[in-house]
Amino acid sequence: MSDITNQHDDHPDSGEHGHPAWLADACFYEVYPQSFNDSNGDGIGDIPGITAKLDYIRDLGCNALWINPCYDSPFKDAGYDVRDYRKVAERYGTNEDLIALFDAAHERGMHVLLDLVPGHTSEEHAWFRASAQPDPADRAVAGGAGEAAGENVSERYIWTDCWISGGDGLPFIGGETERDGTYILNFFKCQPALNYGFAHPKQGWQKPALGPDALATCDAMVDVMRFWLSRGADGFRVDMADSLVKHDDWGKPLTIRTWQYMFSKIRPEFPEAAFVSEWGRPNESMQAGFDMDFYLDWRWDGNPNGYNMLLRNTDTPLVREGDHSYFNADSGESIRGFLEQYEPQLRDCERAGGRFDLITSNHDTLRVGQRLTERELKIAYGMLLTMPGCPFVYYGDEIAMRYRPLPTKEGGYVRTGSRTPMQWDARLANLGFSEAGDPADLYLPVEGGPNPGTAPVTVENRMADPDSLWHWMQTVLRFRNATPALTSDAGFEVLSGDGRLFAYRRTAADTANCVIVAMNPGRDTLRLHLVDADRARAISLAVGEPTIEVDELVLPPQSFAILR
Repeated sequence: MSDITNQHDDHPDSGEHGHPAWLADACFYEVYPQSFNDSNGDGIGDIPGITAKLDYIRDLGCNALWINPCYDSPFKDAGYDVRDYRKVAERYGTNEDLIALFDAAHERGMHVLLDLVPGHTSEEHAWFRASAQPDPADRAVAGGAGEAAGENVSERYIWTDCWISGGDGLPFIGGETERDGTYILNFFKCQPALNYGFAHPKQGWQKPALGPDALATCDAMVDVMRFWLSRGADGFRVDMADSLVKHDDWGKPLTIRTWQYMFSKIRPEFPEAAFVSEWGRPNESMQAGFDMDFYLDWRWDGNPNGYNMLLRNTDTPLVREGDHSYFNADSGESIRGFLEQYEPQLRDCERAGGRFDLITSNHDTLRVGQRLTERELKIAYGMLLTMPGCPFVYYGDEIAMRYRPLPTKEGGYVRTGSRTPMQWDARLANLGFSEAGDPADLYLPVEGGPNPGTAPVTVENRMADPDSLWHWMQTVLRFRNATPALTSDAGFEVLSGDGRLFAYRRTAADTANCVIVAMNPGRDTLRLHLVDADRARAISLAVGEPTIEVDELVLPPQSFAILR
């Protein structure tokens, strides 16, 4: 199956599609459901708790949500080990609760993305249990909501043909089932990999990408998408979207073709559904047919990628010393390293009409509130919320919630400390997250103050302070939503990007509307020369006290400005 041209002829791709119009002004808020708001006092956040906070999210300035997996699961990987794609986990509520959330969001002009986990399931999924039977005749699922009974799923996962067979370089498990074979894993031991085939099958048990077995898996995943889209979901963030086809070639050509096949099935039915990939290489993900891709945070052996250079350029994220992040006022670092990596990827997205999205952080990324000051974060988020693409705000970042070193919970390991409960109100039990009477019942412990005897940051006390990060982010998001030059697909031109000074122009599609965004995260005063066309502009938003002097924008230490 190495003849990609023939595969292209046999399996039509997704074709040209228009991206959903609502993405132009979409600003997303990521909700980690178990940690956001507990409505029933059991210590775990839930779907009705999210619905109760929709007005808060909208008032902050976000008009869309991404909800991490809320499906039935044994929660060995915090829900990324799905036991039933079509059922809301009992601890979060019911399917009806999730549909009610969709309806409530739509009434407010908001959109909701669910988290799709297409690469693997839980070992407790009905598909896997059926596929693990020793007799091939017994490998049929009983069926359920939206799923036909009697479908044989013998090849739904990647099984070898012998109980002592290795995985051909892939992680595998043996001795756990009665089937005469070992099975391939994607991540943890509890996550058997779904079978999307191999780019170059060389063992009898390796099925070809885009072959009948792989396409059957694709069709099953399309059915999952259809199930939730037909009930009001507005799309999906797709977990590990680049990992489907095993031993794929450089550039992921067959994983791209696999997604094109799935999109060719689902997009005609739901043309306004949006799909954002956890891929991190938009030259590939845009070919696959996604609307958006994330600039993911990576740091290997102390070597940062462009995004990591902005806020997380350190091997010791709990302390400030040794932090080389661009937005650390004391780092002296240039914006150039970020731009050298970011701009080519942005242009790849632009050519495909897609979006390259920036995040404040997410459930897999260490928070920065314990290391960077609120002033530094104002400048950082001023940038992240005015760059191209759709911004994603992780719950709690608007109040500078801190990362905490905690024991692992549900497979979180080092990520656990970024998943603590939302801090609503210090006057209430459990900071307003839950009415659970025993703190031991909470999903994770709520934060105390950063130092003994100090109060934790909360939504209540940050909203009470008109100069807080919360109000700054609300101001920037509202300005973005009211400004055509800051739509997700508006133009982007770097005006200064060689040192501490970073300035760029955003231009609306009709070129009649543009803004200039400029920042100085450092300790010295910097100046941006203004060309004739820019000298008549006024400062609309600012951190610090930037001024315009004839043909220069003067940016004092730790300042930020938007000129319109």
